[in-house]
Amino acid sequence: MKVTRIGFRLGALIFLATVSLATRLPAQTSSASPAPLPAVPGVPTPPFPTALPAVAVLSAKPAPVTLADNSQSYVLSNGIVTATISKRNGDLSSLQYRGFELMGRDSGHPAGYWETSPSNGEAKVTIDPAKNGGQRAEVSVKGPSAGGFIQETRYSMGQGESGVYTYSIYSHTADMDRANMGENRYGTKLNPKVFDWLSVDANRNLLMANSADWDAGTQMGGMKEARYLNTGINKGQVEHKYDYCGYQFFTPAFGWSSTHEHIGFWFINPTVEFLGGGATKDELDCHLDDNTGGDPLILDYWRGTHYGGCECSVAAGEEWSKVVGPIYLYCNYLPKPAKTQRDNADALFQDALIQAAKENTAWPYAWVNGVDYPHASQRGSVTGQLVLNDSQAKTTKLPNLLVGLAYPDETKDDSGMDWQKDAKHYEFWVRGDEDGHFTIPKIRPGTYELHAIADGVLGEFSKANITVKEGDAIDLGHLDWQPVRYGKQLWDIGVPNRFASEFLKGDNFWHWGWYLQYAKLFPSDVNYTIGKSDYHKDWFFEQVPHVESLEHANSDTKGRATTWTINFHLDETPKGWAVLRLAICGVGSSVGRSGLAVGLNGSAVTTLYDLRYINSISRDGIGGYWTEKDITFDATKMKAGDNKLTLTVPAGAATEGIMYDYLRLELADHPPASQPVARVP
Repeated sequence: MKVTRIGFRLGALIFLATVSLATRLPAQTSSASPAPLPAVPGVPTPPFPTALPAVAVLSAKPAPVTLADNSQSYVLSNGIVTATISKRNGDLSSLQYRGFELMGRDSGHPAGYWETSPSNGEAKVTIDPAKNGGQRAEVSVKGPSAGGFIQETRYSMGQGESGVYTYSIYSHTADMDRANMGENRYGTKLNPKVFDWLSVDANRNLLMANSADWDAGTQMGGMKEARYLNTGINKGQVEHKYDYCGYQFFTPAFGWSSTHEHIGFWFINPTVEFLGGGATKDELDCHLDDNTGGDPLILDYWRGTHYGGCECSVAAGEEWSKVVGPIYLYCNYLPKPAKTQRDNADALFQDALIQAAKENTAWPYAWVNGVDYPHASQRGSVTGQLVLNDSQAKTTKLPNLLVGLAYPDETKDDSGMDWQKDAKHYEFWVRGDEDGHFTIPKIRPGTYELHAIADGVLGEFSKANITVKEGDAIDLGHLDWQPVRYGKQLWDIGVPNRFASEFLKGDNFWHWGWYLQYAKLFPSDVNYTIGKSDYHKDWFFEQVPHVESLEHANSDTKGRATTWTINFHLDETPKGWAVLRLAICGVGSSVGRSGLAVGLNGSAVTTLYDLRYINSISRDGIGGYWTEKDITFDATKMKAGDNKLTLTVPAGAATEGIMYDYLRLELADHPPASQPVARVP
C-alpha cells in the first residue's frame, strides 16, 4: 500500500497527516470473506491491498479449558491464551499469548479493567470447566460499585478461542437511592515493548510514536492529552489522543499490533446494543495513554462523555439492570509475515474484522446465563421499507440509511433523553439499503421508538410504540417518510448527513490544529456565493475564531470574531416568513455562552444562544451530538437582487467555534414551530 505524507507548518510546528492510498480490493487469506476497512461516513475509504499474509489458523483439536483458583486470583487457560483475573476487583491483571505478556503496567491504571469495579465483592465460578469437559470456564466478581450501583464483572474463556470475553452487569434495586453512572468503559493498557501499530479504521491505521517519545513531548497549552513530539518517528508532530476516536457502529474491531512480533490484540464488539449513543456515537478507541509512561491503550465506552456524551441515571426505588458486553478480547498472529510492516498490520486488522463478523453472527451467546440476557429464541425482529415522500428532494433514494430501535424519546429536542444521549437502555441499529429496506434482528423484548436517518434528508424519521415480544417477526410494511419542510427551498449548503465531512478538510479531519490553519486558508474568512461557490472547497468544516498569528499558537490561543458571509440572489422581494435551518454537530463553549449572531443585509436578525456544548472541534472530530436550530424572520427583510446573510462566532480560544452539518433557507407562508423530526403516529 502506498503511503504519502501531507505536511504544513503550525507556527514552529510541523503537522503531518497520514493518508493511505490503495486502489485494489483485498484478496482472501482464508475461507472467510475479506472484511472492508471501517471508515467515518463521508470520508474516502482506502481498501486493504491484495495478497496479505495469512493469519494463523487455530488447531482442529484444541486443548480443554482449565481454571485455577488461587487465593487472590483466578487463572483461565486454554492452551492459546492465559488470563489472570483479580478476585478483589475483577481486573484482568495478566493476559499471556504466544509467550508474551500483553498487558502493560507503566502508566495509570495497569492492565485490563472496567472504569468502575466491585468493592468488597464476592468472587465465584459461574461456569466450571470441570463440569463440561473443558469446553468453557467463567468467573465472576460482584459487589457495590461507584455511583450507587451493584456491579458484577465476568470473564469467560472457551475451548479453541483465541482470547477471553468480559462483561459487566450493572443493577439497581428498589431499596436503593438515586444513582448516576459516571463515565464508564472497559480498557486495557498494553505492553509497550510489544505493541507499536494502531488500527481503528481506514485512516487511523499506522505506526505510532512510542512511550518514550510521549514522555519527552511538550504539552500543547492546556491540553494534557496533546503533546508536541521532540523525538522519534513522528518528531515535529502533535500527538493527540482524540485523533484516534471512532464511530462505534462503524468500528466493530479495533486495537494494536506488533510490527516485530507479528501479533495483534483487539477489542471486538459483537453488537452495539449495549453501547450508549446509538449509531452516530463517536468515542475514544485507541491511543497512547496520556499519563507518564504512555502505554498503548484500548478503550470501549458504553457511557461516554465526549462529543456531546450520553447519560445513565436511575431514580430512587427504580428497578434497573444492564448487561454491558460480552466484549471479545481477541488475539491473533502471523506465522509467515510479509516483508512490509503495513501488509502485516493490515493482515492482522483484516482478520480481526472477519472475526468481528463471526461474533456478530454468533450473538447472542448461548453461554451467557443467570442474568437478564435473552437468547436468540427469546428475541424478535422488525422489518420494513422507508419510502421518501419529499417533492423537493432530488431523489427518492436513501443513501447510507441507518435504522434503529431505541427507548422512547423523552423530548423531541436536546433538553431531555433521546437516542443520541441514552446509555441507560439498549439500542438496535442496522444499515438499510438505498431503497429503504431494513431488517433489525435479535431485538430484546420491549417497547421502542423507531428512528431513521439518511444522507440527503434533513432531520430524522420517527415511529413510536413498537412493541417486540419474544419470537416476534414484525413487518411494518411501507413507512411514509415525509421530512419536515416549512416551504419552498431557496438554497442550501452541504449534505445533511450528521457530519461535516463534505466540507473543506472534512475528509481529513483527524488531526490536531485545523482550527489554527483556518486563518491561513481563509484570510478574509468564508465568503460563499450560492450557485457559484463549491462547499467542498469554499466552506471550511469548522467555523472558529480567526487566529491572526500562528507564532507559538495552540488551542488556547485567542482569535477575533469570525463572520462568514453567504451571498444569494432573489428575483423578487419575497413575502411570508424565511426559515434558516441550521443542522449543527459541534459547538464550542463560548459560542454556547455568547451565541451565534445571524445578520442579513447589514442588520441583525438574532443571536442564537440555545446551543448545547459539543466538543467536536477541540477533540478533532467531524461530528457529535446532532441538533437542528431553526431561525424564523420576516421574509421582507430580504430584497430583490443580491442579499448577504452572515453568521458570526464570537472572539475566543481557537477551538471555540461551531461545526455545521448542513444549512438551508426556506420560504414559508406562516411562521412555523421548529420540529425537525418527521413523525408517524
